[in-house]
Amino acid sequence: MRTRTISMATIAATVLMTVGASAAFATTEPPEPTDSTAPAGTAAGSSVPEGTIPDPAECAAGLTLEDGVLTVATGEPAFPPYVIDDDPTNGEGFEAAVAYAVAAQMGFEPDAVEWVRTPFEAAIAPGPADFDFNLQQYGITPEREEVMSFSLPYYTSTHAMIALPDTAAAEAASIPALQDLRIGVASGTTTLQFVEDVIQPSNAPQVFNDNASVVQALSTQQIDAIIVDLPTALFLSATEEQLAEAVVVGQFPPVDSAEGEPWGLLFEKDNPLVECVDYALLNLRESGELEAITTEWMEDSTAVPLIDLE
Repeated sequence: MRTRTISMATIAATVLMTVGASAAFATTEPPEPTDSTAPAGTAAGSSVPEGTIPDPAECAAGLTLEDGVLTVATGEPAFPPYVIDDDPTNGEGFEAAVAYAVAAQMGFEPDAVEWVRTPFEAAIAPGPADFDFNLQQYGITPEREEVMSFSLPYYTSTHAMIALPDTAAAEAASIPALQDLRIGVASGTTTLQFVEDVIQPSNAPQVFNDNASVVQALSTQQIDAIIVDLPTALFLSATEEQLAEAVVVGQFPPVDSAEGEPWGLLFEKDNPLVECVDYALLNLRESGELEAITTEWMEDSTAVPLIDLE
């Protein structure tokens, strides 16, 4: 059972987060300013100005729900590229691989990791949790932080474009090629600002109530392309029958006006295990393992090219 109380002020005093950058870590001085045009979908960066990272395994001792076991939650079903074959126990897929890498840092062998399934919305409801941490592409937002706790970011999502094959949109690879397209976005997202500020289309983007309405508009060719965050693009193209023939044309690098959404491991509010996971993530960043996992599963396996912003 959880018996230790660890102040997050400890890590807050030593960790400087740089969200949306590729891996960066230093033990003596902060890294150079991050290039905001770095390739999209890279893991969020962090640095430790001085000293060394405390041992995650020592930190985590006695803090998990069950002694000697790390209980990790994901969705049901869980989709590629985050979990392959809906089986997180095989360690295949971006979030399955991240979970096992964090577990190893905290001293848990693979057979000591127990998986449970939770609906996405139910897991972010206040109250006791039946997991040590949950990872289902949870964006770190102020509203969620009121009722749950998050680790440091392990990934930052970016925007991507979906189009039907054999169309001008499907061949677009630069901003000028996008500006004459009829672009659809869902309301209530950061995508509209991205489209208006970065793409600056000739025609005002068409705003729909939800993703289902945008999908319908593309399938009936009311619009030429959909722009959503990359994880949603991958999900829609894999699960929506109306998009069975559609392609994820490309992803956009982060920019100052739309840096992307950082994802964190989700915890019951004020769970002291958060700090231990933060130490684990910092070690994974320093070793390059987190960046390697990100490249393998979010870049190489998805094969979504970068759209030139010039």
